[in-house]
Amino acid sequence: MLAAFYERMGAARDVLRLDDIPDPQPLAGEVRVRIRWSGLNPSDVKSRAGLLGRPMAFERVIPQSDGMGVVDAVGDGVDKHIIGRRVWIYNAAWGRPFGTAAGWTCVPEQMAVPLPDCVPDEAGACMGIPAMTALHALLMDGGVAGKTVLIAGGAGAVGHYAIQFAARLGAARILTTVSSASKAKLAREAGADEAINYKTTPLVEQVRELTRGLGVDRVIEVDMAVNGIQNLDLLRVGGECVAYGSSPAPLNLPFPALLAKNVQLKFFLVYQLAARDRAVAQAALQGMLRRQDLVHNIGVRLPLSEIAAAHEMVEQGQAVGNVVLSVP
Repeated sequence: MLAAFYERMGAARDVLRLDDIPDPQPLAGEVRVRIRWSGLNPSDVKSRAGLLGRPMAFERVIPQSDGMGVVDAVGDGVDKHIIGRRVWIYNAAWGRPFGTAAGWTCVPEQMAVPLPDCVPDEAGACMGIPAMTALHALLMDGGVAGKTVLIAGGAGAVGHYAIQFAARLGAARILTTVSSASKAKLAREAGADEAINYKTTPLVEQVRELTRGLGVDRVIEVDMAVNGIQNLDLLRVGGECVAYGSSPAPLNLPFPALLAKNVQLKFFLVYQLAARDRAVAQAALQGMLRRQDLVHNIGVRLPLSEIAAAHEMVEQGQAVGNVVLSVP
C-alpha cells in the first residue's frame, strides 16, 4: 500500500516520504480500515517537527491521528458484520506508529466509530480532534447552558465547531474572536452572536461593553500562553478558562489576580480523555451528525502525495478550517 511516513523529525519536505509498504493486518480486537481521508491537525505537525519536547518513540511513524474510511477486515473477537461499515477514526497515531496517512490502518475496534450515512466522507476525518475537542470543552463541568461563552479563533477548525456546539448546548450568548472580516462572516454563519476582530478592536473593552462590565462565564482558549493574562480581564468573577492548546512560550499568570477573581483554569488533551468523558462527547456528537445539524468547514483538500505542502499550510496557519488529505 502507499503510505506517507517519517523516520526522523524535522521540516516537512526534509523528512516526509511516500512509498509502498506492506498492508497491515488486524490483531485481536482490532479492525482494519481502508482510509479514504486523513485529517491533519496542529499536533500532527508539532510531532513531526519535534516541537513537543520528546524523541520519536518508533523508528518509523505514519502520521495523523484522524481519518475516515471503511472497515474491510477484523481481528479475532470482532464481529465480522461490521465489515463494510463507514467509520471515523481517532487517536490512530497517539502512542502508536501507524496513523491514517496511508492506504490502510488497524486500530482497536472502539477507535473506529460508525459514521452516519448522511455525513460526507471528508467530514469524518475532522471528528477525532477538532470536533471532539470543541465538544468536550463545552460539555465539561456542567456545560454552558445559560452561559455567555467566548470562543477564541471562531473561524478555526476547533472554534468553528465550538460555536455550533455552544448554540446547540444552550449557551445564552456566544462571542468569538477573529482576525478578518471574512472570518467574522464565517463565525456568524456558524452561530456566533458577536465576532470581534481582535486586530482592529480592543477586545477587553468590547467584551466588557457587551457583557455590561460583568465578563464572560467561560473562555474556550486555543493559545493559553498568548492570551492567558488577557483572559483574566475577559472572565467574570468565578469564571472558567478551558484551554486545549498553547504556543511554546512560557505560561506566566499573576496569582493575586487569579485568586481575586476566583478564576477556574481547566486544561485537557483530547487524546487522553477519560473513557466516560469521551463516551459523553461522542454520543452527543453522533446525535448531531445523524440530525445533519452541523456545518463542516473543510478549508483544504489535497491528495496524500501533497502531504508536505499540507503540513506546511497548517504550520504556517494558512488554512481557514480543516485540512484533509484524500488517500488513493
